[in-house]
Amino acid sequence: MAMARRSASHLLSSFRPFSLLLQPPLADAPSPVAAAAVASARRALSSASALRARDEKDAARWRESMDRMRNIGISAHIDSGKTTLTERVLYYTGRIHEIHEVRGRDGVGAKMDSMDLEREKGITIQSAATYCTWKGYQVNIIDTPGHVDFTIEVERALRVLDGAILVLCSVGGVQSQSITVDRQMRRYEIPRVAFINKLDRMGADPWKVLNQARSKLRHHNAAVQVPIGLEEEFEGLVDLVEMKAYKFGGSSGQNVTAYDVPSNMADLVTEKRRELIEVVSEVDDQLAEAFLNDEPITANQLKAAIRRATVARKFIPVYMGSAFKNKGVQPLLDGVLDYLPCPLEVDNYALDQNKSEEKVLLAGTPAEPLVALAFKLEEGRFGQLTYLRIYDGVIRKGDFIYNVNTGKKIKVPRLVRMHSNEMEDIQEAHAGQIVAVFGVDCASGDTFTDGTVKYTMTSMNVPEPVMSLAVSPISKDSGGQFSKALNRFQKEDPTFRVGLDPESGQTIISGMGELHLDIYVERIKREYKVDAKVGKPRVNFRETITQRAEFDYLHKKQSGGQGQYGRVCGYIEPLPSGSDGKFEFDNMIIGQAIPSNFIPAIEKGFREACNSGSLIGHPVENIRIVLTDGASHQVDSSELAFKLAAIYAFRQCYTAAKPVILEPVMKVELKFPTEFQGTVTGDMNKRKGIIVGNEQEGDDTIVVCHVPLNNMFGYATAIRSVTQGKGEFTMEYLEHNIVSQDVQMQLVNSYKAAKGTE
Repeated sequence: MAMARRSASHLLSSFRPFSLLLQPPLADAPSPVAAAAVASARRALSSASALRARDEKDAARWRESMDRMRNIGISAHIDSGKTTLTERVLYYTGRIHEIHEVRGRDGVGAKMDSMDLEREKGITIQSAATYCTWKGYQVNIIDTPGHVDFTIEVERALRVLDGAILVLCSVGGVQSQSITVDRQMRRYEIPRVAFINKLDRMGADPWKVLNQARSKLRHHNAAVQVPIGLEEEFEGLVDLVEMKAYKFGGSSGQNVTAYDVPSNMADLVTEKRRELIEVVSEVDDQLAEAFLNDEPITANQLKAAIRRATVARKFIPVYMGSAFKNKGVQPLLDGVLDYLPCPLEVDNYALDQNKSEEKVLLAGTPAEPLVALAFKLEEGRFGQLTYLRIYDGVIRKGDFIYNVNTGKKIKVPRLVRMHSNEMEDIQEAHAGQIVAVFGVDCASGDTFTDGTVKYTMTSMNVPEPVMSLAVSPISKDSGGQFSKALNRFQKEDPTFRVGLDPESGQTIISGMGELHLDIYVERIKREYKVDAKVGKPRVNFRETITQRAEFDYLHKKQSGGQGQYGRVCGYIEPLPSGSDGKFEFDNMIIGQAIPSNFIPAIEKGFREACNSGSLIGHPVENIRIVLTDGASHQVDSSELAFKLAAIYAFRQCYTAAKPVILEPVMKVELKFPTEFQGTVTGDMNKRKGIIVGNEQEGDDTIVVCHVPLNNMFGYATAIRSVTQGKGEFTMEYLEHNIVSQDVQMQLVNSYKAAKGTE
């Protein structure tokens, strides 16, 4: 017992120095060890709290910087005034010091249309990025093309933006490309504000356009402004939130004057404000409560409710103005700040490659590891320029970044911010920003990280090309430059494809339409000084089968030495409608009639055979091939033998499966004065068009029809001649449909004749 007491007291004495650390040293007997330890602990504590305070200060600074940032796109139908609007935005925010028009007489052209071709034709071909500052907020803007041929430019811009302005023409209203752009915005879940432009034009009717957006685009919207006068009498706007009227003075509309609502408009303004509150109340509970209790609704309450509903994509505020006449642009900029989200308010998801593509919600802050998406490539004077949207983390000049898609480690040699075709060097950029890097070799849609995470961003939707052209350089010496141009354009634009016709050996370029391919041929000539010879446009037909057909083919060849032997049996059948893929191969062999190592070669053979159908040599799709039996030889069977057996088996049974030709059908929207309705619809019937919609809009008729693309070549000239230059049309790809029997015979005969002459 005594021994136990002694050992316990010894144990306590050995712990005494540690117990001294926990109490302040006595004044009369300070221990040097204890004093040093306490001082060290206090220092550690104060440095930890200082570090925490610095981190919190940094976080607050980042948060404030990101709260004051907007990433927006400007999208619309052709000629709705997107580039003109962007030009005014840049002027009022001080980025440019004079305004130039899209087709201006001074020959300078709009800032965002930096390409010579864009300035000549008065259209936007490439999306252009810029940034500006408005009331202490940084606004990154991407101006996008309106033509359906350049739809990929809109697609990839919307993929990386947090908000958008949908521009609608007050005369034309909701047009075909407006519907396409709106569909793209829905796909990427983008909050948006609408801007009804061109209120100064004859026939301007913003309330008609507002109702069209509700019916055609299913927008839950309401006007936040009322115009003071229309057409030539358009003077200014009344803000329904603040209940103030605005006029725009000065040579370029830069002086905005606020005054009381004109007395003759009081009733209309009260009615429209009540409508705005009602529409927002339907999707915002807080405002609904105040509205139902008949409480007076303040400007701040209404503004907060509109912001909540817009960010949640339940409501679209509608602004009005005339960009060309410099009216209504500044209030629209205020609306971008007030109602569109900052990068922190948007949910962005990445796929974690280490966890079998598990969806991960990105925090969107600079404190996280770097995650950035390359969404657009351009070949500049100094090498490849890669546009990046940074979702997480910070990127600095000189940093090493990793391309998750290729696994390559790359150094960032130069980091720039874009202002159309001008660059401004920067040292670093953080989450939420859109920047560009030089000298980084990658493809459109690649994801970059700092190496600590292996995330990829979901890629964008790329539509299939619908039209092809045969091109070749006139001079044989310029072949190198020609192929360099095609490689560059193919890398920059995912909808532009280059291939070789295996029979004629010609280079075939494919794209989204006549204009798309014409622009590229023109760019080859201008930028690479190569004159190209262009063949007749070729439609991308497809072939498919309509019934099941059996095959049993033996490929046997003996020529001294090892021969070739392979037998394949089975059947081909059409895929059921609505199937995901266009080709299916099923191995139903039971046992080892064909060794399993030869099955991939058989599949490869069938895939190769499907690249060229026997009717007109176009790819075969919507086909299922089932292998049920076969035979092999111990010595003579090889991968080549079975691949050839598959190719010949396909050719043997293809005719028995009653093949048909599919042609691309376009959705065409025509707009022309009603007096020409008879001749235009008659011409459409000649082109085998099926009219699916017809409506009146003032003195104009709008006809929607489905027409085979093969019958639409040269239609731009035809519609001008039958409508005395007053008609216009837009078209976009709809689907591939079976051709009629007479067209099939005609196509097959011309294909055979062309083959016979070679």
